[in-house]
Parts: sequence; C-alpha cells; structure tokens
Amino acid sequence: MNHQHKMTILAPGSQIPEWAEKLEQSEFETLWGQVEEFEMLMLMDKCAFARWRVIEKANEAELLRIAVEVAQRRKGLAKRLMNECVTYLSSKGVKSFHLEVRASNEAARKLYESLGWRQIRTRKKYYRDGEDAVVYGFSR
Repeated sequence: MNHQHKMTILAPGSQIPEWAEKLEQSEFETLWGQVEEFEMLMLMDKCAFARWRVIEKANEAELLRIAVEVAQRRKGLAKRLMNECVTYLSSKGVKSFHLEVRASNEAARKLYESLGWRQIRTRKKYYRDGEDAVVYGFSR
C-alpha cells in the first residue's frame, strides 16, 4: 500500500510538536527546541522529521538531524523526506548541501550514497565517544 504522507514545514519560531520532541529525544538524547530563524524543519505526518541549517547568503544547507519512528523504518520514508527537503530548499535557492554522520551508521550512509551524496572527508574522533564523523556533500 502506497500511503502518501503529509509534509509540513515549520516556520522559524515555531514550537516543535510533542511527537517530534519525543522522537528527537529518543534518537539523539538532546532537544534543540524551537525552530530558529536560520533553520528549516520538515515534518512527515507524525513519523519523521528533518532539521536543516540554511545559510542563504552562501546558498548552502546543512542537515542537522533526521529521524524516523522505529516502526516506520525500512519503508523509504527517510529517502522521501530527504528528496522533499532537497527539492524544497533548492526551490529557495540552495545549491550546496552537506551533513555529517557517525562512521558506524551504515544505514544512514547507504541512504545518503543512494541519493547521490558523496563523502567529502572524515573528522577523526569527532564525537565524545571518540567515533569519527563522515562528512557528505551534494550539489544541485
């Protein structure tokens, strides 16, 4: 069954819905709070979100966080969410995208690579636990 999930973009200053805060807390252990002036948050129904930092003057955007509810994983939702975000941000003038991901997060790395993102560099021992971060880039 191909259920069409509703996409919503929260405006800067918007409070994040409780379901998204719970998902963020479970995935990242910290909350970033309301959407800042330089950010874009796209929600997919009540099952996924992606948070971006947008640098308008440089036509760049950085994926800060993306999360999908555990029960909704492996259904292509993260791929659709990434595509929707890139399409939307591109329509606003963004040409260059980047993100960082834990080196051990193979599922996320495969997703980004399947969408045409390319590994740019590795940040050695970037995370508190000593794990490396892999930086990816994508251009339109």
